[in-house]
Amino acid sequence: MEVLWAPWRLDYILGPKPDECVFCIPRETDEDEERLVLARGEHSFVIMNKFPYNNGHLMICPYRHVSCLTDLTLEEANDCTLWLQRSVEIIKKHFRPQGINAGLNIGEAAGAGIAAHLHFQVVPRWNGDASFMAVFGETSVIPQHLLSTYRSLKPLFDAINQ
Repeated sequence: MEVLWAPWRLDYILGPKPDECVFCIPRETDEDEERLVLARGEHSFVIMNKFPYNNGHLMICPYRHVSCLTDLTLEEANDCTLWLQRSVEIIKKHFRPQGINAGLNIGEAAGAGIAAHLHFQVVPRWNGDASFMAVFGETSVIPQHLLSTYRSLKPLFDAINQ
């Protein structure tokens, strides 16, 4: 039998669940690595998904707590779109996926895990990444530790943000 390691899952399983919105983060903090924040824009930020579907799964969130695309101001929508484009560009160059899922789910019925705070998803995809493990074992295999992924992506976001 093979062993699949996902050490970050234990923190989620055993840890306390936050009462506040996980996407309502301060505009300035020294906790970006701990929170997995890769980049900060004027109205939005790029953060890694702590419970990713695939390696390199990112999210772009407005700072303001809104639940629907139509609630964004023009400036917020433009900033989110800019970081969505930049994120796709970086993911394509760094991971060389064969495809990318990019978009958002508005509302719980549409599949939004955190429906109260709008967030765009960027998920790199490779042919065969939905292997037997995901289909039959309901298990996702992430080949790289989250902090290793963060540390490899952070300089790329820093360079584009200057």
